[in-house]
Amino acid sequence: MFDKFGEFNSSAEINELAENLFNEGDMESIKVMAKENGIQDEVVEMYLQGEVPALCDTVTAAVGKIEAEAEELKPQEILEDWVQYIIGQCIKDELMAAYVRKKGKSLKGCIAALLTWSFSNCYEIDKDIIAETGILSGKIPMPPAGKGSSRQAITMGIPGMGRAKKIIREYYMGGGKE
Repeated sequence: MFDKFGEFNSSAEINELAENLFNEGDMESIKVMAKENGIQDEVVEMYLQGEVPALCDTVTAAVGKIEAEAEELKPQEILEDWVQYIIGQCIKDELMAAYVRKKGKSLKGCIAALLTWSFSNCYEIDKDIIAETGILSGKIPMPPAGKGSSRQAITMGIPGMGRAKKIIREYYMGGGKE
């Protein structure tokens, strides 16, 4: 994902490189670096024309990072909801945006934290609910059971939105608001 320029720790690092590349007249590298970091083409053009003093700020650097990661991951359904929540938090909270931009923090890592909680907190679904689905009657096909296992209970463990928000914040920020 960060193939040519590597992962940046902050918008300041992105802007420093952009300024150096600009001063060297290397506009193509600015475009490549911006694309790797999810910075919109329109913003890049404004920067190159001198219409904006910096290529990005803390929020646009974080949102760009999440959008670039999501483009690669192609999240669906609940995962897409989580991505949109993270983007919303970056827009609302500049401190959260700064943490999202940090090196070593990634959308993959955040989703892994959410899934780790999910798999560690599965609970059995009520048999009457299962009966209503038609799964046991064969109307709805179930994915195959793991090798050597037999299905006796159907479980799930998706975190509620409150729990997911906490896991997301803890992943990126290491706990509550600082």
